[in-house]
Amino acid sequence: MDMVYICGVKRRKGNIVLEKVLIEDYAAEGKSLARVGGKVIFIESTVPGDVVDIQLLKSKKDWAEGRPLLFHSYSAEREKPFCSHFGICGGCQWQMLPYEKQLVYKQKQVSDQLERIGKVMLPEIMPIAGADETKYYRNKMEYTFGNKRFLTKEELHDPLISSDENVAGFHAKGFFDKLVDIKTCYLQAEPTNGIRLAVKDFAIRNHFSFYDIRNHSGFLRTMQVRLCTTGELMVNIMLGEDDESKKNELLNHLSEKFPSITTLLYTINTKWNDSLHDLEPVIFHGKGFVIEKLENFQFKIGPKSFFQTNTRQAEKLYEITREFAELSGNETVYDLYCGTGSIGIFLSRLSKKVIGVELIAAAVNDAKENAELNHLSHTSFFAGDVIDICNDEFFSVHGKPDVIITDPPRAGMHEKLVRKILDISAPLVVYVSCNPATQARDLNILSEKYDVTKIQPVDMFPHTHHIENVAQLKLRKEI
Repeated sequence: MDMVYICGVKRRKGNIVLEKVLIEDYAAEGKSLARVGGKVIFIESTVPGDVVDIQLLKSKKDWAEGRPLLFHSYSAEREKPFCSHFGICGGCQWQMLPYEKQLVYKQKQVSDQLERIGKVMLPEIMPIAGADETKYYRNKMEYTFGNKRFLTKEELHDPLISSDENVAGFHAKGFFDKLVDIKTCYLQAEPTNGIRLAVKDFAIRNHFSFYDIRNHSGFLRTMQVRLCTTGELMVNIMLGEDDESKKNELLNHLSEKFPSITTLLYTINTKWNDSLHDLEPVIFHGKGFVIEKLENFQFKIGPKSFFQTNTRQAEKLYEITREFAELSGNETVYDLYCGTGSIGIFLSRLSKKVIGVELIAAAVNDAKENAELNHLSHTSFFAGDVIDICNDEFFSVHGKPDVIITDPPRAGMHEKLVRKILDISAPLVVYVSCNPATQARDLNILSEKYDVTKIQPVDMFPHTHHIENVAQLKLRKEI
């Protein structure tokens, strides 16, 4: 595209609009950027090469944020999204980009954020580990049932179309009370779509009410589907009313129609939120959990358990983590933020001892069960804050770590924990992150004693802007 675009500036009803702006590059978190008059503009829903009119939403001295108002031309990098719901449901934000290009931008995001925020010496970043399966890769899906359908711009102007409709799907982007009625979702393999549509159709035929989130009333509320690589299938249906007759009708119908469901549960939820952690799912049939496998390790997953939602890529992520740990069989490994013990268990056969620490007691109980399931006698898991648990007395009993694995949430590690790792001074640290920006911040502090020696991005969620990154750090030798 050998053209130069000169952008004009107009005000429409008090809003600043930049006209015919060429999108130049990818920024991060799903946004692209353009440069106008020396100012960087961050824009959502665009890709490099698009030419758009931009409405500014926020404007500072050196940067601004905006949204596209009008596309004058589309980037040659774009391709047709495969999902009919693209751009409405809020998921899979990058379907308009070829997967190879998604990986390029994700690699760039890791590099940019580690350099700009981390400000530490970096080794050459290894090529991103992409996914072999870019559709049907999720083992867990959560659907919502509601009585308000999201209407497109075209539908809003049609007096014959009403949003008052019982639907099943996902919340529309930016709307807490309106749902996109999903026909086919490509994130999880069948029978996930069949199950969702069967529940919806049965409820409509039998005049069961769908949840009204504004009035907090209704029978059918949400549903979780967990499909494992082992073939085991768990469904948990959340109901807003404890109606024994309706519940049995629905669950019996689902059992008969989908004999592949190995565990079927229901949960009565009369709260104002959909959180499951303080509720107790009830087994309708089956054992109440499913078994998933990573390599030859088995993991018991209940309706409230946390487990990586992309099983195949989780294997890659943990293989890289194990490689970076450089285990010989003689090391004591501390697995911080251990959750249900998946990383520690995955590393266990090359470790002398694995010590897992996790704040959530229920997750620690799952970790202990998973260790027992895999017949591991050299793993121990503890509930509590690492800062409180890992003291001199604890080390005298369990030994100081030779290797620390840390896998924090998106917010990264609390600075007190980063300081604790500096104080422990293990020879090697492997930092697994789902947010390279907060990882970079933590690496900056750890650089007081550690050098970053290896970096490997991993794509866990194709067609989204999310990216995982694994960093190896080695304790700097004193001179």
